[in-house]
Amino acid sequence: MSDPTIVLKINQISKQFDRNSPPVLNQVSLELQEGEILGLLGPSGCGKTTLLRLIAGFETLNSGSIELSGESIATSNKSVAPEHRNIGMVFQDYALFPHLTIAQNVAFGLQKTSRKRFAAAQIQALTQESIDRVGLSGLELRYPHELSGGQQQRVALARALAPQPAMILLDEPLSNLDIQVRLRLRQEIRSILKNARTSAIFVTHDQEEALSMCDRIAVMNKGNLEQIGTPESIYQMPTSRFVADFVTQANFIEATFRSGFWHTEIGEFEAIGAVANPDKKSQATLMIRQEDVKIKTDDRSNIIIRDRQFLGREYCYELVLPSGQILLATCPIGEKYEVGIRVTIEIETTKVSAI
Repeated sequence: MSDPTIVLKINQISKQFDRNSPPVLNQVSLELQEGEILGLLGPSGCGKTTLLRLIAGFETLNSGSIELSGESIATSNKSVAPEHRNIGMVFQDYALFPHLTIAQNVAFGLQKTSRKRFAAAQIQALTQESIDRVGLSGLELRYPHELSGGQQQRVALARALAPQPAMILLDEPLSNLDIQVRLRLRQEIRSILKNARTSAIFVTHDQEEALSMCDRIAVMNKGNLEQIGTPESIYQMPTSRFVADFVTQANFIEATFRSGFWHTEIGEFEAIGAVANPDKKSQATLMIRQEDVKIKTDDRSNIIIRDRQFLGREYCYELVLPSGQILLATCPIGEKYEVGIRVTIEIETTKVSAI
């Protein structure tokens, strides 16, 4: 018997477009819980959009299976048509009809869906409810070209929500918007989805976007699912160097284990907690987040500040170690150091992880 709280179940799915090329997706498995926003995060070409298209029904599987609300919607031998899957879709380019008003665009999905049948009064009520939900009341008679990019994206979201689907797929919906609009709209979208109690999968290549919007994040790399977990666990406890590098943009430094300590170019770290040595390895790579690197001026040190970047609420310092390796450190705006000076580094053992 299926778990009623699991809306979507993906089991070992693979997709290969060309027999002579590596799989675009390689035995990916994950689940989406009821009311959850799951982020698919990864660089271009990692397979996240292909995964979304397989869920939507725009592509067919080579192997594996997909279940929605306990029902099979895709295997290597069968694929339920997209319009019969009870899934809403929000595209990157909005995909609004320019000749239809906002109300007509939202109502379109209610009128054309073949999975559910709505009476005229229901269509009118659901259309207005969806428009109200995304904060566009009073703009029903406008056309898409009369709206801003952020408003157009909210219309696309309203259209996807109106038929009350089992889940919604969002394919990088904010990538075409200006940064200020994106910052505001990403929180609006999260609030809208949460208020509607709608399950959703959100595709993005923006780490900050995924961390701030999603309940859980699935990090993808070259068609493989590298790690899945809460934003906090992904950021604080990455399980691979790829995740640590892509999500946290951390520093990495080589270490040698001797007498209970990891010895590195920047000091020694006791082998406890996150830097324990369970496999008794003599060599390892340690991950150090930029914000955990504390610096102090020291004319006797052989570590030099090569560059300083002003990031608004903080500075990012580029530190050159004696070996030539670069270490990045972010410091509060009140801690300003001049380029060219010598500094020492302090990092707590509890702030270091072995990768």
